[in-house]
Amino acid sequence: MTGLIYLIPVALLLGLLGLGAFIWATKSGQFDDPEGARYRILIDEDKPLPDKPDER
Repeated sequence: MTGLIYLIPVALLLGLLGLGAFIWATKSGQFDDPEGARYRILIDEDKPLPDKPDER
């Protein structure tokens, strides 16, 4: 029973810490574009390789 004296405040502190991290991530723009990441992998932004001169 005396363990609850320590566990309840620790659980509340961890919950508030997680809530604070979620609010910080939301305000910093972490979740602004959830759809864009899905399609970003399909965009080909690689530059073509330059042609190598013939070595004869």
